[in-house]
Amino acid sequence: MSFDNLGLSPVIKHNLHGLGYRVPTPVQAKAIPLALEGRDVIGSAQTGTGKTAAFGLPMIERLVLRANATPPKPRQPRALVLTPTRELALQVNESLLGFSRKTGLRSVAIFGGVGMQPQIDALKRGVHIVVATPGRLIDHMEQRNVDLSAIEILTVDEADRMMDMGFLPPLRRILSALPKQRQTLLFSATFPEPIRALAVKFMINPAEVQAAAPNSAAATVSHRVHRVHHDRKRDLLVHLLKQNGDQTLVFCRTKRGSDRLCRHLASSGFRAAAIHGDKSQSARTQALRDFKSGKTHVLVATDIAARGLDIEQLPVVINFDLPMVAEDYIHRIGRTGRAGAEGQAVSLVSYDEMDQLRGIQRLIKTDMDFALVAGF
Repeated sequence: MSFDNLGLSPVIKHNLHGLGYRVPTPVQAKAIPLALEGRDVIGSAQTGTGKTAAFGLPMIERLVLRANATPPKPRQPRALVLTPTRELALQVNESLLGFSRKTGLRSVAIFGGVGMQPQIDALKRGVHIVVATPGRLIDHMEQRNVDLSAIEILTVDEADRMMDMGFLPPLRRILSALPKQRQTLLFSATFPEPIRALAVKFMINPAEVQAAAPNSAAATVSHRVHRVHHDRKRDLLVHLLKQNGDQTLVFCRTKRGSDRLCRHLASSGFRAAAIHGDKSQSARTQALRDFKSGKTHVLVATDIAARGLDIEQLPVVINFDLPMVAEDYIHRIGRTGRAGAEGQAVSLVSYDEMDQLRGIQRLIKTDMDFALVAGF
């Protein structure tokens, strides 16, 4: 199948070709026709399989092209994409701009950590699509900078995280401001049953699209575990990084731990940077830019970054700490093995993390290679 078979307009197909898109991924091939019909869709697929295009392309097609790209009214967007992190909001908005070249579409990314005035100015001029994190969107709602009464399509990206207990109150508030008659699309790599039941309450007879088994890791990723005493983790990480030689994304459980590990790696001769929720937006953006350009060799991140990092051909992800929630393992390792490429997920596991490891093994149902390193 090609994008020619999905019912998209010539200008969008031209844009896709220019961006290097040739064949739709499974989630795109299944979700796009349903979304173009106006159906509500629950989409489940691993990170890196093209979920942004799966909801972005039909959004652009239905809202902009088929309505002849009518100019949006000030402060009244017609589509809303909710994301859990600033990085993901920027990434999604960048993708939408690429998909919609020469269509007349206008969009804006709204998130905290930066000044509100440029966002206010964009909303006043009028945009078709708002890509937002919940907290900053509610700030704009309270100041009457945005009116959500004209929203026709809502997309919740990384829906499991958006609808967990942390995001549920702001999500409910935003939903109450939306028209009841709308199209709703939910996409995520994982959909635990309680979250699925909750999602259905916000949707009308949704079609379910699964591009892979629920809560599964990409088949192109191999999983290796090193059992190590907690006090030797830093030494083992330095040893592995020196052996590896590739750019590496390292996950820590806490913000403070990320900073400490980053300083240790820098003192060991690595070009390292940390990215987490306490960093300013400019610092997070610069750290990611340096990593993508190769200026930084190691990027140390907390789980918040797992939802918003778009890095092509990242060969290795290392879990310095295992995540407390097994589903977060899938989002972490989704940074490698993208779009059919091979990747490796390495976990440094201390004795007190064995329960988390067993939870991850039960979730992904994939063999893990337990490897010994001499001296550790």
